[in-house]
Amino acid sequence: MIIDDHEVVRRGIAEVVDRADGLAVVAEAGSVAEAVRRATLMAPQVALVDLRLPDGTGIDIIREFREVVPETKAIVLTSFEDDDALAEALDAGAKAYLLKSVRGAEITEVIKAVAAGRVLLDERTVTRRRADHADPTAHLTPSERKVLDLIGDGLSNREIGDKLGVAEKTVKNHITSLLSKMGMQRRTQVAAWVAGQRAAGWRNQNG
Repeated sequence: MIIDDHEVVRRGIAEVVDRADGLAVVAEAGSVAEAVRRATLMAPQVALVDLRLPDGTGIDIIREFREVVPETKAIVLTSFEDDDALAEALDAGAKAYLLKSVRGAEITEVIKAVAAGRVLLDERTVTRRRADHADPTAHLTPSERKVLDLIGDGLSNREIGDKLGVAEKTVKNHITSLLSKMGMQRRTQVAAWVAGQRAAGWRNQNG
């Protein structure tokens, strides 16, 4: 079963799956409610679940499936790599986590492996990935975090100083410190990083 709110994506994946030996798409859905309803009727062996849907998340679906179709094994299929989402998917009971950028052959291999009872997602993987993707803001002071956010809002050093009630020189000192801690050289890199983080909130995005 393929669950994604973009019909083009569903059709593309369905074509790949249907061409593979021993695999067939038995149902499609574009929302949480539709997914639960159709899965209850069809009881698919494996479900490819997008994380971001109009009426909820793929995590909601995986949890619902554990109640209504416990035999269905879930694979998260998403366009965004997010370690919090990965950990939550594991916690909900997902068996694998795939990015939409994977090759078609890889999707079918993972489906077959999960259908055969393998789990391609475990606590060690999540822990290791989290270590690899350490938060560059982990060592910032509260003041530096405020400056970071305001840089992301597009404010100048003077505007940040006015907003925080500190001298422009203090703002510059904060920026020098946070650049060093985050391993960056320029203010523009910080602004781009903040913009990327804000755009990457998988729960709030539909895509």
